[in-house]
Amino acid sequence: MTTKKKAALGRGLSAILESPETDITSKDISGHYVVGAIAEIELDKIEVNPFQPRKEFDPTALQELAKSIQEQGIIQPVSVRKLGYDRYQLISGERRFRASQLAGLKKIPAYIRLANDEQMLEMALIENIHREELNAWEIAVSYQRLLEEVKLTQEDLSQKIGKDRSTISNYLRILKVSPKVQLAIKSEDISMGHARAILSIKDFAEQDLLLEKILNEHLSVRQVENLIKSRKVKRSSKSPYKKLPEKYRHIKDELSSHLQTKVDINLSKPGKGKISIPFASEKQLEEIVKMLQK
Repeated sequence: MTTKKKAALGRGLSAILESPETDITSKDISGHYVVGAIAEIELDKIEVNPFQPRKEFDPTALQELAKSIQEQGIIQPVSVRKLGYDRYQLISGERRFRASQLAGLKKIPAYIRLANDEQMLEMALIENIHREELNAWEIAVSYQRLLEEVKLTQEDLSQKIGKDRSTISNYLRILKVSPKVQLAIKSEDISMGHARAILSIKDFAEQDLLLEKILNEHLSVRQVENLIKSRKVKRSSKSPYKKLPEKYRHIKDELSSHLQTKVDINLSKPGKGKISIPFASEKQLEEIVKMLQK
């Protein structure tokens, strides 16, 4: 007796959809298609996927796709799961779904699959990573969600999407920059190269200042890297007192604990220096001021 091999997932979404665990072809007694079938489904019977990692769609690109659909039809079916009697939910293909609505279609071809919520999220994320023109921030968030919510390891993720672990790690690192820098990556005001250069600065307030300079002066990645290098050289030449004495380290730790944020003490010469308290937002600044007044 031969046993049917489980489909490998290394090649991405297609392998998942072809898996015997998600592909069960049959019809109910009314003749309506159920899981495993490919069918023409009315658009108003399909709801969007709540796990869709991409929330914004370029309206111009959607109009262009809608025009293509009007002229050539849907070339690639969307994927849905059956919710109940004649009700479906998108697993992947929301861009095609939205463009079909704009094109005035009443029905759309769809694969009908069986998937639990975890599989839904995994399929939607992998579909987007492979087929959508996501920016660096959206890719990083998709990777993070696959690791945290689907409980994949970086090795699992590497195999599923066909990317090196180092590539995945580089994307995940950009989620460690300040919120302002992340927003600039998301809006594509700066590139991933800019973000990786900014990562060499640990302080969020300094990252935000550098971001402002990049945007105002239209700095290239190379210019940013050179600026950071020169900044480090200047800083090291200014202060020979790199290591804080024990009593200052104790004060720094107490202040950090009391204010619940990072505090730096920099000595310019014995007994002289400055205390730096960075903040990432006006709200955090107000909270710091309140704690200082106590």
